Amino acid sequence: MPVTKTAKRALRASYRKTIVNKLIKSKLEIGIRLAKKQKTQKAIFAAISLADRAVKKKLIHKNKAARIKSRLSKLLPKQKASKPKAKKRKSSKK
Repeated sequence: MPVTKTAKRALRASYRKTIVNKLIKSKLEIGIRLAKKQKTQKAIFAAISLADRAVKKKLIHKNKAARIKSRLSKLLPKQKASKPKAKKRKSSKK
């Protein structure tokens, strides 16, 4: 147990931060699970946002977040990519 006044204060702060950090991590895990299950654009973007927030709070490493985002991006439904028609250039040489 802490002896000094500042150590006691630090212990209280540590408990509060632990609760918040666990909440953020569990939300991230649930969000990832839902995104993998539903595979909707809304769920995937929500999970990606949660990963970014966890990095901002330094709960997970940025490379782990990048890996999570990459895996989730692969689940996005394929959109029809319509190629734009190439414009013909007029030659200015006479």
